[in-house]
Amino acid sequence: MKKIEMTEEILLAKKQIGSSWEEIAEKVGMSPVFLTSAALGMNSLKKEDSEKLCEILELSGEVASALQEFPNKKWAQTVPTDPLIYRLYEVVGVYGETIKEIVHEKFGDGIMSAIDFSLDIDKEEDPKGDRVVIKMNGKFLPYKSW
Repeated sequence: MKKIEMTEEILLAKKQIGSSWEEIAEKVGMSPVFLTSAALGMNSLKKEDSEKLCEILELSGEVASALQEFPNKKWAQTVPTDPLIYRLYEVVGVYGETIKEIVHEKFGDGIMSAIDFSLDIDKEEDPKGDRVVIKMNGKFLPYKSW
């Protein structure tokens, strides 16, 4: 089974049971962000987690196996047209150099890991309009000289 077929089955099953990613992730015992990423094919799950997810969604062992396969983390090189995803590109386009400058000032020459990493998405209620709160937490990886 290909990752795209796996994702299609997962999304259909999720819709049929009417649960949110947060509800499903709580039952699996994982972060909703990481579980969703795995379900969309961008990360893999351990055997026990993939089997638990498939049990909750009433999916086959074939889907559980596909969830355990390493992903190919390649995406289109063009800027996406989906408005939410585009806005994230816009944030990096407008603030990317600023983020880089401040990270280098605080940590030195290096990068933030996307492997030793966590991501949380929250909702902050505000009378002027609810706010999206995205928190990225990645280990700093200094460049080395040799």
